[in-house]
Amino acid sequence: MTILMEKPELDFQNHADESKELVLDGGFPVPKSLSGEGFLAPEINSFGNSFRDYNAESERQKSVEEFYKQQHVNQTYDFVQKMREEYSKLNRMEMSIWECCELLNEVVDDSDPDLDEPQIQHLLQSAEAVRKDYPNEDWLHLTALIHDLGKVLLLPKFGGLPQWAVVGDTFPLGCAFDEANIHHKYFKENPDYNNPSYNTKNGIYWDGCGLDNVTISWGHDDYMYLVAKENGTTLPSAGLFIIRYHSLYPLHTEEAYMQFLNDEDKENLKWLRIFNKYDLYSKSKVAVDVEKVKPYYLSLIEKYFPAKLKW
Repeated sequence: MTILMEKPELDFQNHADESKELVLDGGFPVPKSLSGEGFLAPEINSFGNSFRDYNAESERQKSVEEFYKQQHVNQTYDFVQKMREEYSKLNRMEMSIWECCELLNEVVDDSDPDLDEPQIQHLLQSAEAVRKDYPNEDWLHLTALIHDLGKVLLLPKFGGLPQWAVVGDTFPLGCAFDEANIHHKYFKENPDYNNPSYNTKNGIYWDGCGLDNVTISWGHDDYMYLVAKENGTTLPSAGLFIIRYHSLYPLHTEEAYMQFLNDEDKENLKWLRIFNKYDLYSKSKVAVDVEKVKPYYLSLIEKYFPAKLKW
């Protein structure tokens, strides 16, 4: 389905208002910036370690590394094609966006070294932090709320996929595995590693081909993108880009694979990088009052999505 719509004006100006109380509707405190640049990233996560520190000695570290070993060995080009074909049928169930948010109370992400809380809290923490700094970009608030909904793939109703097929950093397939990928050493056991068609820098792609033409490892990002697009969302392209590529850390954080971006990708990447600090650094043990913020997010869901979606 192709949707033609007028693109909204995307305002990159700082929206933080230092004079306002830094506690939002749901009671979630947003760190105050000392520099006047809005959201201030904290230095440590809820386990007392640096964010995305995959070498820190913690209860989570060993399980996270084992997760990445499984992911890097099993995510192949052919596997992703099969998953996209299967899940693009959208024949699992019908439900609303908010119903899906509530389902995430059953999900904990084994790939995340920063938090072991139910995902609904991470979604609301991210959304509320974005809302504080960008009050006029309601599409970005909603994008933050729904960006991880694809993690329902872990649940039996959606196939009960293993964690390595749902969560974690994503990466392109069909080209060489860049060393910017976390735990790169495990790619040597991937069947695609020695495939001559796939093990050059560009592989089967070309400079400027556009990320839409690049096969990315399968997971919750791509699934939620498929759900949103095929159900006729009116989110701007930047919102869909964030949903689809927010786990592509080798690109948006390490600047690997940049040769594949086209002009539209480069513009949308600006918004993804803005979003990323809220996705990563708003993770906290402080819970959002779900019922208090629910009416606001229901109004956004009604604005940008149909009442029921096929999943």
